[in-house]
Amino acid sequence: MSKLIHPSAVIEDGARLGEGVRIGPFCHVGPDVVLGDEVELVSHVAVYGRTTIGARTRIFPFASIGHQPQDLKYRGEPSTLVVGTDCLLREGVTMNPGTAGGTMATIVGNHCAFLANSHVGHDAKIGDHVVLSNNVMIAGHVTLGDYVICGGGAAVIQFARVGSHAFVGGLSGLENDLIPYGLAMGNRAHLAGLNLVGLRRRGFSREAIHDVRRAYRLLFAAEGTLKERVEDVAAEFAEHPQVHEILDFIRDGGDRSICTPAAETRA
Repeated sequence: MSKLIHPSAVIEDGARLGEGVRIGPFCHVGPDVVLGDEVELVSHVAVYGRTTIGARTRIFPFASIGHQPQDLKYRGEPSTLVVGTDCLLREGVTMNPGTAGGTMATIVGNHCAFLANSHVGHDAKIGDHVVLSNNVMIAGHVTLGDYVICGGGAAVIQFARVGSHAFVGGLSGLENDLIPYGLAMGNRAHLAGLNLVGLRRRGFSREAIHDVRRAYRLLFAAEGTLKERVEDVAAEFAEHPQVHEILDFIRDGGDRSICTPAAETRA
């Protein structure tokens, strides 16, 4: 397959373009960029830095991908940004590479959708099938697991972790770690239950959802400490992989506390 490059596009020497790449009007591709097969830059897209874009990813106008991270400590270190295959980056999306203060890499998984004006900060790790709605802000060093969805205007604080299949509600400000399958709402966000809609859409059985709900109630009951409740739930749900995914997430810890229910919703 041949490449289709508009004459107004600027492709700097050194850029590597896969087969079937399409680059529309007024795009700019830097010298260290790698575009996989069938990548499309619709128009007015700027891709720079040591950035790799996976096959069949589409990027829409005015996206800025791979430029210098928004970190005042950045000193030009040769950090990278990797975007996976079959992703969708809509208008005005921004993604920054890593920094020496992090892992030197920002990594975005496959089959993700980033809607207009969403942002992925430096050193973030984004799983597969993640959806960021319009104007979502993902700060530096954040980790999002597979199938995470963030509603419009949501913000996730730096160094926070969001477990797989979790949902951050629109306009929520998440400043703590959100467990897998969890649902966070509000400013500042609290744990508002489980992402039951997402679980059903992903094809989880009624029995699996029932067990996760029961484990959730035990984990966030008022009695005892969270550490004690984790061990109690581990013993009761010894053979349940989804429950143990939640427990392992809590045990692994991080720089942030675990997002918990508001006092009035704990029961």
